[in-house]
Amino acid sequence: MFQSIRIRSAKIQSEDRIDVLLTPHEPSLSRQQFSIPGLEILEVLREGTRYRLRTTPIDPVTRYVLRIDSANSTEILADGILDRFFSDKPLGCSAGKDGSVFRVFAPQAAHVHLVLFERWQDHAGTSHAMRKDADGVWEAELPGNQAGKYYVYRLNDRHHTTKNPFSTLDIADPYSRSVIRLNHYTHPSKTYIPDCPPFDWGDDQWICPAPEDLVIYELHVRDMTVHPGSGVPARKRGTYAGLVHPGSRGGMDYIRALGVNAVELLPVHEFANLEVPYRDWRVPVWNTWNHYARNHWGYMTSFFFAPESYYAVGGHLRSGEVDGGNPKILIEFREMVRAFHREGIAVILDVVYNHASQYDLNPLRLIDREYYFRLDEDGKYQNKSFCGNDLYTERPMVRRLITDSLVFWMTEYHIDGFRFDLAGLIDDETLEAINRETRAVNPDVILIAEPWGGDRYGPERYARLGWGAWNDHFRNGVKGREPEHGKGFIFGHGSGADVSLDGLKRLFRGTRKQEGGVFAPPGYPVNYLESHDEWTLGDFVRIACGKAPDAIIRDIRHHVRLTPREERIHRLGALILLTSLGAVMIHAGQEFARSKVIATTDVPDPDAGRMDVNSYNKDNETNWIDYDHADLNSGLVAYYRGLIRLRQTFPQLRHADPDAVLFLSGTNPLALGIHVRADAAAGSADLLILVNGHDSDSSHLDLPEGTWSLLVSDSEAGIDPIREGITGGFETGPGSGAVLIRELSET
Repeated sequence: MFQSIRIRSAKIQSEDRIDVLLTPHEPSLSRQQFSIPGLEILEVLREGTRYRLRTTPIDPVTRYVLRIDSANSTEILADGILDRFFSDKPLGCSAGKDGSVFRVFAPQAAHVHLVLFERWQDHAGTSHAMRKDADGVWEAELPGNQAGKYYVYRLNDRHHTTKNPFSTLDIADPYSRSVIRLNHYTHPSKTYIPDCPPFDWGDDQWICPAPEDLVIYELHVRDMTVHPGSGVPARKRGTYAGLVHPGSRGGMDYIRALGVNAVELLPVHEFANLEVPYRDWRVPVWNTWNHYARNHWGYMTSFFFAPESYYAVGGHLRSGEVDGGNPKILIEFREMVRAFHREGIAVILDVVYNHASQYDLNPLRLIDREYYFRLDEDGKYQNKSFCGNDLYTERPMVRRLITDSLVFWMTEYHIDGFRFDLAGLIDDETLEAINRETRAVNPDVILIAEPWGGDRYGPERYARLGWGAWNDHFRNGVKGREPEHGKGFIFGHGSGADVSLDGLKRLFRGTRKQEGGVFAPPGYPVNYLESHDEWTLGDFVRIACGKAPDAIIRDIRHHVRLTPREERIHRLGALILLTSLGAVMIHAGQEFARSKVIATTDVPDPDAGRMDVNSYNKDNETNWIDYDHADLNSGLVAYYRGLIRLRQTFPQLRHADPDAVLFLSGTNPLALGIHVRADAAAGSADLLILVNGHDSDSSHLDLPEGTWSLLVSDSEAGIDPIREGITGGFETGPGSGAVLIRELSET
């Protein structure tokens, strides 16, 4: 009768409650048919295919097994009961009264030992038993200063015979400030206790422009200077130091010349660079998806308190050797931040708190997978991030780890802000904790969400906290969703909700919720046309203009150099981006129509020579910024520089009351005039922005009264007049735009 019954899951929710999920179509079961050795079942309540068992008191570190007559048995996993554990003690290695204190949160561990090593290569260290408190924190205090040494935790948990085969491995501290790691896809690691003198910050302070003033440059630390064409000395290429090396063609000097006031670094927390070898039967995971066996972009965090060692001078990924564990890495990172600050440029980190690394010996996974990760009914990791192991941000000590990490980067490294990857996977209470804890340190901290993740989308979640959010409405409306069948306004298409003239008006005025958009004060849009994801804007335009996305590119320079039509489209997009209300983000290379062509290397990639829509795994010339390509499209670079200067010179482009932004009609259905009125509090002049998305027809617009000067045409941009004495009307050519100014005295 009971052959069809299968226990799908059994989870401990409190000190006397276990929830059980069975497969469908089972008959009602009585209390006598359930048994749990070591516990007495007092009551059984049925809710559909779920049963709620009330038991005698449960010990959270004891391993229990649920049995049902004539059915399978299963180990009972801890779930809600774990939420009772919380501690505010300092975690990791910290200074104690008489020495060094080591603490790790491991609520289900049965035994934990601290193992200390004099040298990283030592296998046999000195083991110290740790004591557990009532809040799940294990602690050991050693006399004297332990700086310069290495340590791991050796842990046995209640699942050491079944669920956690790694439980007797050496586990680095999740709160590591520095780690030394073996270059292998499992990344065996030891925590290094850095011996760093106090860093001389001088008069360095946070740089946090007002949200509407932000012009953010999203970049990858290594890609910006690793190419020889960057002009950075060879030993510094691709490093924190190289990024700010003075007198170079690339890096800091290039960024400063653009005129941006913030950089957003793709993830720089220590991450799993190496992935499972491609199609290697000797490893337990059969990798069919990643020819390069690399995570180049950094979205696989291993340690949330340590800067990525590969990006430091001397960093490397030579197989079988170690990298990291050097205090110079921490100093080099601080020097990079200080150098940006001296140029008035804020530093924003792209942070990944929604999932963790998947194939390495991630300490959270090894210490307590049930606590740190969201598991499905079968006890498997949830994967709504599509990146592997989704963090259980609702857990009190996961929430604390996130806020501790953010505050640490703000105080120790003077970081000005954060962009939260897949923020939809972070629960509301944790978002509020992030807001509260970071603003307690710096009330003006920059907080930006990628407002989707899992099955959740909604900039309003972040707006109520005063955060910014990536404005995909702007991206899709101006550029389009897809280059072949979903083009946007700049290509002459105006049929979608965001690419009609009404949609374009909404974008210019900040994509406000009251006008059918998604943003409401105190939140704000971060308008963009390109990010690290998907096609570059350059390749999107190339494909939309007729280049086959799967064509093999033989002449890269010819391919990169824009045609007149391609360049005109780029200029129109840049003009709209840099004259709309809201913060602005530009991805590295967007200003010269960067192309990502898959480089020919020793990796047998069948797509080599084609444009790349997802270059997350390529540490080669596919991603490396080639500044010769910037020279090929130098006119577009100059146009971006001019528009950025225009935006920063005229506050009304950033601070205007949206309701004071007026619209004028052109003479074709894709032409629009945007009249930004002078305001003594916001600026000294009327500005008129003209855009014509039509790809074949010009547009005439009758100018408001007065004499106007042309600041931006379809070929030049800046703050100096290109032509003066314009009255009556103005003609905007196909697929182009313009900006005119009327001095306040003319109004």
